[in-house]
Amino acid sequence: MNVRTLWTCVMAVLAWAASATHAAETSFPDRPIRLVIGSAAGSGPDIISRVLAERLYKSWGQRVVVDARPGVAGILSAELVLRSAADGYTWMMLTSQLMVATSVYPDVKFDLDKGFVSVSLIGSVPFVQLIHPELPAKSIRELIDLAKKQPGMLRYGSAGAGASEHLSGFLFTRLTGTNMLHVPYKGIPQAIADTLAKEVHLTYPVLPAALPHVQSGRLRALGVTTPKRATLLPDVPAIGEVVPGYQMMGWYSIVVPRGTPEPILAKVSSEVAAAVREPAFGEQLKGLGLEIAGTTRAELDAFRRDQRKRITEIVKASGVDLK
Repeated sequence: MNVRTLWTCVMAVLAWAASATHAAETSFPDRPIRLVIGSAAGSGPDIISRVLAERLYKSWGQRVVVDARPGVAGILSAELVLRSAADGYTWMMLTSQLMVATSVYPDVKFDLDKGFVSVSLIGSVPFVQLIHPELPAKSIRELIDLAKKQPGMLRYGSAGAGASEHLSGFLFTRLTGTNMLHVPYKGIPQAIADTLAKEVHLTYPVLPAALPHVQSGRLRALGVTTPKRATLLPDVPAIGEVVPGYQMMGWYSIVVPRGTPEPILAKVSSEVAAAVREPAFGEQLKGLGLEIAGTTRAELDAFRRDQRKRITEIVKASGVDLK
């Protein structure tokens, strides 16, 4: 075979491959998509994923199958997705919980920041600074003053060392110059129960878990951890209104493995962002207290960089060591 014939064959193969790739991308999706979440069925990520899946089915006529793989704060779900083909048919819900976990847990076998590319930020939700109503503090400022008068006496509960609730409490004490004792539990329900029982004085559950106790009057909400006030608690200030620089939040986003074809990535990002921004989407999820985002890929990239920087600094300052 001479060089001219060989070159013709190579070009023909490349043209065929390009044509096949283009056909696959323009017909995407032509089979069900798997959306892997690192939380249990019935959790916030699960509920959000199913609402999103329902909306995308209406647009694409293809199912988005929610695959719940809880374990190690979402690390198991990330490992699973990274073993999947980067063809656009396997997605992952990247949450604040997983980002915190990859800053806290030793020996994580993947790079969360480099292994996944952004699709869209779905939204964020605050944690709520909850105290027992018998604690003589009716505002964030009064809590700070009380903590300064009784250094080391106030106790706050969390879902465990390095959990978002722990970091929320640690950041509060760090920025206010106060000293409170951290009490880790195996889950936030136990921390809430012990706040109700006055075993600890306060805790920082996510808004949906806090709301029933605030509405019943059994616990008092002093502040929310997001930069803005929460729609479901409009009279409760953001902690940052009193403590400059304070910010912690839970958040939910969609990512896919790096290497996913660019045209497919663009199509997925555009459709997910459009679905999230529809009023009906937010209406279905308003009980979760979700602040809807529906960002572009670039906006989620910037958000992830900012969150990684913030979380890494807080974890380092807190001295969490799970080795």
